[in-house]
Amino acid sequence: MNETFIRNRISELRVKKGVSEYKMSTDMGHSKGYIQSITSGRSLPSISEFLYMCEYFGITPHEFFDDGLKNPALLQQAIDGLKTLSDDDITLILGNIKRLQEK
Repeated sequence: MNETFIRNRISELRVKKGVSEYKMSTDMGHSKGYIQSITSGRSLPSISEFLYMCEYFGITPHEFFDDGLKNPALLQQAIDGLKTLSDDDITLILGNIKRLQEK
């Protein structure tokens, strides 16, 4: 992991979220060029800004650094939904997941 990974991952997650650099910058309370300055390599976010970015993307810091996840925000939504279900419902869903993986 290096600075290039961080810049590229921010860009990847931003595109998946469907927001421009300008919109993300202003959504986070910064000047319109804030995200562009990060993705271009002129700066890096502070740790508090990094944590806020993770929150903005709806992911954990672990998910940010796990570039094997295709859509970490969607996966987090599924996990959050599973937390609200009964054991029986989770068992049914796991059965469906196994069936789909066999295809």
